[in-house]
Amino acid sequence: MDLTEATLAEIRDAVRAKRVKAVEVVAHFQRRIETLDNQLNSFITVNPRAMEEATQIDAILASGRDPGPLAGVPIAVKDLLCTKNLATTAASNILRGFVPPYSATVVKRLQAAGAVILGKTNLDEFGMGSSNENSAFGVCRNPWALDHVPGGSSGGTAAAVAARLAPAGIGTDTGGSIRQPASFCGLVGIKPTYGRVSRFGIVSYASSLDQAGPMARTAQDCAILLETIAGHDDWDATASMRPVPSWSTDTIPSPKGMRIGVLQEALSEKIDQDTSTVLNTAISTLRQLGAEITEVSIPKLRHAVSIYYLLATSEASSNLARYDGVRYGYRSRKQTSDLESFYAATRSEGFGTEVKRRIMMGTYALSSGYYDAFYLKASQVRRQLRDEYMAAFAQCDVILSPVTTSPAFKIGARISDPLEMYLNDIFTTSANLAGLPAIAVPGGFAESGLPIGLQFTANHFDEHNLFRVATALEQALPLVKKVPHVI
Repeated sequence: MDLTEATLAEIRDAVRAKRVKAVEVVAHFQRRIETLDNQLNSFITVNPRAMEEATQIDAILASGRDPGPLAGVPIAVKDLLCTKNLATTAASNILRGFVPPYSATVVKRLQAAGAVILGKTNLDEFGMGSSNENSAFGVCRNPWALDHVPGGSSGGTAAAVAARLAPAGIGTDTGGSIRQPASFCGLVGIKPTYGRVSRFGIVSYASSLDQAGPMARTAQDCAILLETIAGHDDWDATASMRPVPSWSTDTIPSPKGMRIGVLQEALSEKIDQDTSTVLNTAISTLRQLGAEITEVSIPKLRHAVSIYYLLATSEASSNLARYDGVRYGYRSRKQTSDLESFYAATRSEGFGTEVKRRIMMGTYALSSGYYDAFYLKASQVRRQLRDEYMAAFAQCDVILSPVTTSPAFKIGARISDPLEMYLNDIFTTSANLAGLPAIAVPGGFAESGLPIGLQFTANHFDEHNLFRVATALEQALPLVKKVPHVI
């Protein structure tokens, strides 16, 4: 079989049926990483024990035992998830060389299912960014156009999967960090309902917004991965007790009878012409497939970016206070006269520019005299935003919008203008603020050849409808069978 183009489901089935060995699969993707990743910089660390893990899978299969539903499938994991005995850096100098003594629940569940952790992928430092330019380990590049960003913060995972360096991967999403890079790199990526997936062992950015999720080339592969990593976890008090459905087998690949609400705010002139064309094509396709199309409005969406950057930076200010150079991580060698000066030196040297900017923004929003005006007010409007979504879901099953206002932009084009970069998140941040599940699916291509994604958002714990409409669109859209330039 052609392992480069094989889906996660195809590789899983082939390994379990002993048509291919797990070691052959892992060796294939390791060779691709060695050959191609010097152009992309999508991996920070390649797992040196991956072949050993694959050998164990083959031995279990040879003995007649069941190694798990993901037997031998190599998975790329964002370097924001702790991996026991494998470096976890959050793409930051302040954690460079840190090797956790435990693994995140997501990682443990992947390994328990027989998956092989191929390596740890690049990201914007601590998940703070929309381009993967804010990494202490260098810029990651888009495999569709090497002078363009892959998106962020899960840009390394997106680039690796799009370039076929791994059949699938895990990202995290705080304000669009799975969906936006999935859109920029022509992938499917889902941010599950808040609480659907345990956050234990994921380096915290904004605790009320963070959520891990899968990225792959098909909706079915994402469904298989989400079934594996979702579910209650005693180590995370916010993890839901709800049972995990079998999305990969229960999904009806037809939107017939579904009520799809087109986001009114997405029909404005803020989106570029290519994105508008892709959106209109999708609307026509869904209507032809029997979906009921209507328009819905989320008026508070215009405040979503402002709410997000007040709340996320405030939570980051608190979460990142633990990096002080005393217990673990980077420690400044600068001679200081007192503990406060030592902390300041360590954090100034260890954190990157964007992380320091967000810590300062959050500290300001939480400070005495400003808390009520900023953090509290943002929390109140956040609830109003959620209520508007609940009203919209009384009229429709899912809400359709673009993922971003335009395709991937060139490296360096927005890094010097934080406001322009932040506005790129206008359609993604609201799902995190409301705790809703949302999926990005390939919708088409710009005239430049760059991929453009579409976003569907559903009510809480209604991932089923997301996979249903994503699968239908995936099968129906007449997309040209294009592949990234690096392949």
